[in-house]
Amino acid sequence: MVPFLPPATLSRQVTGTARADRVRAGRAGRAGSTPPARLLRMTVLRSILLFVAAAVFEIGGAWLVWQGVREHRGWIWIGAGVIALGVYGFFASLQPDAHFGRILAAYGGVFVAGSLVWGMVVDGFRPDRWDVVGALICLVGVAVIMYAPRPGDA
Repeated sequence: MVPFLPPATLSRQVTGTARADRVRAGRAGRAGSTPPARLLRMTVLRSILLFVAAAVFEIGGAWLVWQGVREHRGWIWIGAGVIALGVYGFFASLQPDAHFGRILAAYGGVFVAGSLVWGMVVDGFRPDRWDVVGALICLVGVAVIMYAPRPGDA
């Protein structure tokens, strides 16, 4: 769980302002409804999983295009890469935050770290300590951009 993210932030983004206000006021609706802290954890987990899936499709798609063009593997590889890149495009719209610019800015940090991991797993690339430090800084940026409290989220 991200400790600096107030529960109302993500519950409002996921279920609407009226629902978030009822949750904050302790009137969550029917008995047994999801408590705000659990909703927060589920929403953050969903967001992280969407970022990971997006990274696989975007980095994988770019890698397939690279293989098709630079390694002369042909149009089938390029076409598969273009399709994967298209699938990646849908993941941003599934994030709980409604701001496209925020999602893509945060995803940039995921892309940086994911690209290094992809290179290690698929191409045998070995990052140096500065690659790792840079990727960690990017991931901290993702956490700040996506999960920091915003005015009006109290």
